[in-house]
Amino acid sequence: MLIDFSKLSADVKVGDSQTNNEHSATLEDFSDVAGSSYDEAIRKAMKTSLAIENWYIRLASSARTVGNQAMSYTKESKLKATAKPFQGEEMANKTVMGVRIHFPLPTYNSYAEILPPFEIPAYSNKTELRGDQVVEVAGDTGTKFDSFGVVKNVGVLKSVEATVYGSNFPNGFGVIVKDQDGREQTIFLDYLEFDGWRRLQWKNPNYITEVRNRELRIFPLYPKSEPFLKLVGLIFYRDSMQEGGDIVTYVKDIKITYDKALLETQRDINDEAIWGILTKRQEARKAAEIKRLGNLQVLRTLEKQKMDKSEAQ
Repeated sequence: MLIDFSKLSADVKVGDSQTNNEHSATLEDFSDVAGSSYDEAIRKAMKTSLAIENWYIRLASSARTVGNQAMSYTKESKLKATAKPFQGEEMANKTVMGVRIHFPLPTYNSYAEILPPFEIPAYSNKTELRGDQVVEVAGDTGTKFDSFGVVKNVGVLKSVEATVYGSNFPNGFGVIVKDQDGREQTIFLDYLEFDGWRRLQWKNPNYITEVRNRELRIFPLYPKSEPFLKLVGLIFYRDSMQEGGDIVTYVKDIKITYDKALLETQRDINDEAIWGILTKRQEARKAAEIKRLGNLQVLRTLEKQKMDKSEAQ
């Protein structure tokens, strides 16, 4: 499981919200990036998570007008108790990601990316919310976003599949992923010209099933870092010959099938306990990720504080 949106419903209140607005397991605190000139009330609000309604839609530059952007957003969407094909999976009354995209009406190609509020960190320790503080769980080894957008020890990718609800829209759908070397790949899955839920799948055409035809290589074990694959976002396409305007769809999850990059072997010596190389690398990567992602989140929080609050939202 790369990501399951049914497990990303808001379950905690953060800031001055009257209802649950954040997802506790993926909550990130960016207040340390903000500096010391902001008061404590604003710093407490400098938190965000992968809660469904925090994801945002970025239209192609040619379609990114104020009107189109305002009418393109994500929303928590509850399933009926009789929802198919999830009967027996305890999905009754659970949520999936609802997506509304407003494409331009003129006849030209366009696309829309559905992106998380921050780039999902590959190396981040599990946390829990204690009062107003996001506190790291002792003993974790950077598994906070495992199955929340990150899968570790990924070798050759065999297939990608997504559970999507179609309403006979002719638009295309794809997934954007990134590996440990920063190489980004957009994988086109299928079109949404169907009604109801369907598993859209891409199979790697270059996957070699016969071991005798594979290139056999030996890699050094320690201190090689563990390969991973993480979700960058979702993408919807609009062809110039397709009708513009609104499309509405729902996404439940994204799964991947892959070969392991490394086998877990029994070692006679605990290399990491002696050298600590991977721990230092992980801490450096995490610090760099938080610093890079935090600046944008701080600006968003400050913008919320400046917005007019005279009318009930």
